[in-house]
Amino acid sequence: MKIALGVEYFGKNFHGWQIQKSGLRTVQSEVESALSEVANHSVRVFCSGRTDTGVHAVEQVIHFETDTIRTDRAWLFGGNVNLPSDVNFKWVKIVSDDFHARFRAFARSYQYKIYHHPVRSSLKADYYLWEPRALNVDDMRSAAALLLGEHDFSCFRGSLCQAKSPIKTIDHIQIDSIEDELILNIKANAFLHHMVRNIVGTLLKIGRGEKRVEWMSQVLEGKDRKKAGPTAEPQGLYFMKAFYEEI
Repeated sequence: MKIALGVEYFGKNFHGWQIQKSGLRTVQSEVESALSEVANHSVRVFCSGRTDTGVHAVEQVIHFETDTIRTDRAWLFGGNVNLPSDVNFKWVKIVSDDFHARFRAFARSYQYKIYHHPVRSSLKADYYLWEPRALNVDDMRSAAALLLGEHDFSCFRGSLCQAKSPIKTIDHIQIDSIEDELILNIKANAFLHHMVRNIVGTLLKIGRGEKRVEWMSQVLEGKDRKKAGPTAEPQGLYFMKAFYEEI
């Protein structure tokens, strides 16, 4: 039997999603430990998209296999009882045998939050990137629009990326300005390692006036990571959702 769950977590105190040989605290290790308690056997989970140190998730999707019979309520609330306060299950669903949290997802979405204010905020420090400088948001929107569609995104590919191909399709990208916050929402069929954070770092250079809007096209066509902007800090990034036919 396969079971899928939605997982929410605050990434600050985790060394990313994936279990590490060093024994550092990760989301996967906490989740597997909690579910193993409920299942009464060792559980291995698979996720829709691994996140880095400091990155949060609103609805990460995982699945695991078990022969243990429990109610959905037992998996959900029993699992949460065994989890620390910075990670929790949001929902649970029995899925088909051919479901896979990673390989059955046809799209994923992320959100990046920027606190745009000359004075830093202690309350937002772990949830936003702080940007005190003036930004031309219209230019950032124009540059972001150039990323829509299918492209070779090598220029935004992290050095540790394991993806077989740098060619991805961005279906949606939008920047909303709400008082002193900038919110970037992006959806694609798949993402490269550090892709969203590298896009944000590049957009910020345009927003600050360091580069013109058309520079984004030059960066994209150049396919050279060194020619793009820096990698934005992790605390502003949220894994929002994975999309499936089944759930």
